[in-house]
Amino acid sequence: MATAHRYLVQFNPKQTPHFFTDILVIGAGIAGLRAALELPRNLDVLVVTKDQIQQSNSAFAQGGIAGVLSPEDRFENHIEDTLSAGGGLCHRAIVELVVREAPEQIADLIRFGAHFDEEAGRLALTREGGHSHRRIVHALGDSTGHEVMRAIIARAKETPNLTIWDDTFTLDLLTHEGRCVGALVHRPNQGKLLIWAKQTILASGGAGMVYRETTNPPVATGDGMAAAYRAGAELRDMEFMQFHPTVLYVAGSSRFLISEAVRGEGAYLRDKHMERFMLALDPRAELAPRDVVAQAIFRCMERTKHPNVYLDLRHLDAALVRRRFPGIDKVCRGFGLDITADLIPIRPGAHYMMGGVTVDDRGRTTIPGLWAAGEVTSSGLHGANRLASNSLLEGLVFGAACAREAAEVAVALPDNFTAIPLASRFEPDEMGSLDVTDITNSLRSMMVRHMGVIREGAGLAEARHDVAFWCRYALTREFESRAGWELQNLLTIARLMIQSALAREESRGVHFRSDFPTRNDGAWQRHLVCPAMGAAPQA
Repeated sequence: MATAHRYLVQFNPKQTPHFFTDILVIGAGIAGLRAALELPRNLDVLVVTKDQIQQSNSAFAQGGIAGVLSPEDRFENHIEDTLSAGGGLCHRAIVELVVREAPEQIADLIRFGAHFDEEAGRLALTREGGHSHRRIVHALGDSTGHEVMRAIIARAKETPNLTIWDDTFTLDLLTHEGRCVGALVHRPNQGKLLIWAKQTILASGGAGMVYRETTNPPVATGDGMAAAYRAGAELRDMEFMQFHPTVLYVAGSSRFLISEAVRGEGAYLRDKHMERFMLALDPRAELAPRDVVAQAIFRCMERTKHPNVYLDLRHLDAALVRRRFPGIDKVCRGFGLDITADLIPIRPGAHYMMGGVTVDDRGRTTIPGLWAAGEVTSSGLHGANRLASNSLLEGLVFGAACAREAAEVAVALPDNFTAIPLASRFEPDEMGSLDVTDITNSLRSMMVRHMGVIREGAGLAEARHDVAFWCRYALTREFESRAGWELQNLLTIARLMIQSALAREESRGVHFRSDFPTRNDGAWQRHLVCPAMGAAPQA
């Protein structure tokens, strides 16, 4: 395969505008804005996001935020539930850190202005798959992410030391002598800009758009992961993409997520013969962790030769269902489905990436000057399978931690910025024109076929060959628009995911190999690391 370039585009610092800030935050989801709000007011903070500030995975979160808030629950219960779901790859110290900070982080959101649902004057708590207790706070029934992001966006816009740039595509992280010194970005009306920062916090989200079937918004193209990889940061566990078991499967729909909380409130899963197939597979039935349920649905679809299974809420109180899930009710009604009277067709879809940029308990990456939080990272919280409603919590805890640590470093650095004479020059491959949309669609379809819920070696090898071929002529070019840059990032992430899936010859969490169907702790209870651009994963 041809060698990919260090930077996606060429730039000359003498001909490129410069911008200087104390802290650069890349991403305006819950992790990025929580970091920005934690930073002291005496530091200048620039937050950049590739689309409108409301477009993030955080805003689309339905279920809620997990936290020990009832007298019947204990921190130890939440910790054990997380460890159990994580397939032996969670870091206990990280799990304990995040779980114990949850109540305080939820209280901070309320202080920022978020309104969570209540019952009898107290926070209403629900239960989701893998949880032993009702501990999920939610808002607007099934629109928690929307309400939380509304509150913290409003607070961020009121904060005088924060500047927010929408429509700003982060092309690459700038590095000098092994340190991150900012980022190269592109803005529609200004072109390329060099942003110089004392410290940079990466909170750019996930990569669900590498799959055709995904719950993620179009912005989730793995840009931050790919940029960190090109900059030399360590990435790990890229084989672990979580598939949400219940995604609305209706022709013409945008693969709308049906919250795990629907099963938490008592919904059943049925096959085309109306059998509750989960009862025979797991004692927790519909409340088993996501990896178990997604794999069971996939096998059921194969066995019945039917393109989906069904969610059944017909036995639940209709008024409660409509009150608890107004967003889901509205979307389904748009397709002529009454969630209290009709079966809801669903199937799994790519949802959340557990792998990503390696960080420690303070959010430090392996590159000095670069911190990271949220779905872009591999923190040790989720292991091989994320417990439901732990993701927004992770973004809050690590966003705040990154900010505190980055601020300490930034305050100690002098204000006399000097632009480092970096430049990017290469000879781009100009062989023929490319249909970027066609390659992107081909990649996303191939990932569903070979890197989906159930995988096997021959299919993964075919996928590796296809991606290597596309990389050979797509990563060596210089594109001038977002679609081309996103394709290059998706190809980079897909290649790492496939390499890691081939290397891990076992089944663990969300990674299921039909040719290695059992978990092998003796050989594989460890992380797979991608140590450098172009290298194969290492244990």
